[in-house]
Amino acid sequence: MPDHAPQKNDSGDFDVVMIHGRTPDGEGARVLRARPGRVDAGEVRPVREGKPLAVGEVVRLEPRKDAPALFDVKVEHVVEGPPATPSHGGPAQVATSQYRESWERTFGRGSSALK
Repeated sequence: MPDHAPQKNDSGDFDVVMIHGRTPDGEGARVLRARPGRVDAGEVRPVREGKPLAVGEVVRLEPRKDAPALFDVKVEHVVEGPPATPSHGGPAQVATSQYRESWERTFGRGSSALK
């Protein structure tokens, strides 16, 4: 009978993933991840150039020879939080206070050149 016990990493702890299906969009895989003291359900997806990482970890999965659905996890990078989002809609505010003061001197306060 094959041994499916988690392999220990360099620190003596184990970190293993079991793939159990595809994501609804077909781009990733659904997984169960076991680490000391916890089991998590989640997804793994390929890293795409130019696409921001949301939250989680960038991992490398090393397949087990004795169990095709089990992989040892090697964490490559931890993503600390969600990507920065603008505080308002629309383009970035690029006008400096000197630009606004000059605008008001030229066109008056509350005026618009497009009126």
